Amino acid sequence: MSAAASALVVGEALIDVVRRPGAPTRRHPGGSGANAALGLARLGRPTRLLTRWGGDTDGEILHRHLSASGVILPGEVADRFPTPRAEATLDEHGSATYEFTLDWRLPAVEVPPDVRVLHTGSIAAVYRPGGEQVLDLMRRAAAQATVTYDPNVRPTVMGARDDVRRRVGERVAASDVVKVSEEDLAWLEPDTDPAAAARAWLDAGPSLVVLTRGEHGAVAFGRAAKIALPALPATVADTVGAGDAFMSALVDGLWTLGLLGADRRARLASLPERRLERLLAHAGRAAAIAVSRPGADPPTRAELPELAEPDAA
Repeated sequence: MSAAASALVVGEALIDVVRRPGAPTRRHPGGSGANAALGLARLGRPTRLLTRWGGDTDGEILHRHLSASGVILPGEVADRFPTPRAEATLDEHGSATYEFTLDWRLPAVEVPPDVRVLHTGSIAAVYRPGGEQVLDLMRRAAAQATVTYDPNVRPTVMGARDDVRRRVGERVAASDVVKVSEEDLAWLEPDTDPAAAARAWLDAGPSLVVLTRGEHGAVAFGRAAKIALPALPATVADTVGAGDAFMSALVDGLWTLGLLGADRRARLASLPERRLERLLAHAGRAAAIAVSRPGADPPTRAELPELAEPDAA
């Protein structure tokens, strides 16, 4: 892959207001798109983030937070709407439930020619009106880039289940790589075993579907192989941003293995078991680091070394 290759992440940036019984309320920069872009930039990958926030104090916090880690931001991000906010309530195990306040729409945008991976997901991919713009961007980007997607379902804001299931399905079909949690599939497909649902998604178009299972690890379904790995031991501070850290490291691993870009689609589809195992282990290490500290705080390259040299093609 060209040294000038870059990632384009499309998604929401917001402030997480985190509440836990018996503990002070905390405020962290967050949002699935922002977290994924932050994770890639911290791993040394040139990363643009297409997003929006308000011209307010929270927007300034997000700008400083992302810029400090090297995320490349558009010239005009702030608009007249308030900065989005997520109210996260943690249980005794550190797991979060969310309530959201946001507006989401995008300006017209072209995919820069150096982009070799476009990542999107969560609220931004389905929330109207911007979600339809995101789907169009995914389809256009596929001519040059690998398209990755994380549904990261938020039922309280996305809408009715049947409508969300349809919209998620459209985005799965437009993707090369999908990462989905058991919790997401339990809501989207409550009558289907999560592994069976993930395999059905693989048949819908992607070359790789990764099912994350929290403390039970992850399973990767490729077109040529399948692999399951247990989770690494970790002391959990909270789970905020853990899935986004996993996703960033998954893309980072594909980058190292030379599997990003439309011209690498056939190689991605033929991933052997040994490479899937390395990818899952790499992403799992990132998630273990992220859950060990509060808020969305993905690892740096110093904390998560790059994968070893790629296997022979």
